[in-house]
Amino acid sequence: MKQVKITTEFIKLDQLMKYAEMVQSGGEAKMLIAQGLVLVNGEICTQRGKKIRVGDKVEFDGNDYEII
Repeated sequence: MKQVKITTEFIKLDQLMKYAEMVQSGGEAKMLIAQGLVLVNGEICTQRGKKIRVGDKVEFDGNDYEII
């Protein structure tokens, strides 16, 4: 599991994907989220603006990311 450190209260899902280098661009993140390919805390998430906080887990493309 990869750890992603944030220094704010939360980060939006699409911004997190770009920040953690899961995708090349925000547009790519938007498309992948809309297609239901991203899981947040074990559930499919199609909201690109979903607030991700410390302790959340994001799964994408066979990789797990823990927000610290």
